[in-house]
Amino acid sequence: MTTSAPTTPAQWVAGARPRTLPAAVAPVLAGTGVAAYADGLVWWKALLALVVSLALQVGVNYANDYSDGIRGTDADRVGPMRLVGSGAASPTAVKRAAFLAFGVAAVAGTVLAATTAWWLVAVGAACVVAAWFYTGGSRPYGYMALGEVMVFVFFGLVAVVGTTYVQTESWEPAALWAGIGIGALACAILVVNNLRDIPTDREVGKRTLAVLLGDERTRGLYALLVGAAAAAVVGVASATTWWALLGLVFLARCVAPARAVLGGAVGPALVPVLGATGAAELIWSVAVAVPLFVA
Repeated sequence: MTTSAPTTPAQWVAGARPRTLPAAVAPVLAGTGVAAYADGLVWWKALLALVVSLALQVGVNYANDYSDGIRGTDADRVGPMRLVGSGAASPTAVKRAAFLAFGVAAVAGTVLAATTAWWLVAVGAACVVAAWFYTGGSRPYGYMALGEVMVFVFFGLVAVVGTTYVQTESWEPAALWAGIGIGALACAILVVNNLRDIPTDREVGKRTLAVLLGDERTRGLYALLVGAAAAAVVGVASATTWWALLGLVFLARCVAPARAVLGGAVGPALVPVLGATGAAELIWSVAVAVPLFVA
């Protein structure tokens, strides 16, 4: 694939899929809230954790764009711009952008490891490997119905618990509950994305969890994940302060996207659901973290 004109900054921003960035901010907010409750808040470490999370999210977005683009699975997609699939950028340029983002994450993560514990370098390396092989390599796990599992682990449990740990250097039960809640909503974003792409993924042989479950059960999975996120709020509150139950306000933002998903929305009608679910995840993190900061 070649491009006839230089890729514009606006196209690079669109290719980074900014609507997914709340999924990178939310775990850091939640984990920092738990750290604050445990009297372990360290602002500069929280900011470095945010850099790591944002850089990994951008990196995985570019990596997916590159890998799906060279396979030809992005040629006829609904949703955010695909740089390689649309021909707006060369595969080499997009691959370079992905590794540049991973490099930023690695530098910030190394500083955190050097000031906390060196075994965190291995955790960071695992995050980068997971980000690349979601759609990269000869056997991408995103094509084997494992995408949601890895998102839950890395953008939920690892991101939240890791953010708390680098500040407190202790294991906090509330961080685990927060990781479950954030991970559930991060998975919900991916579920909507894959629900939208079921027809095209089937055509190209991409076996996502949505393809295996089918349309109806995938819609049910979305509702289940929202319910799991609500249950996790109760878990955080039981381990900290009952004021954390204010986090349940996120459900108000889930009404419209849940209605769209359960009502049978397809194709372009599911695109706004991605942004709405990302917003619900961000609201979850803020509404849980603020009471923890105050307490």
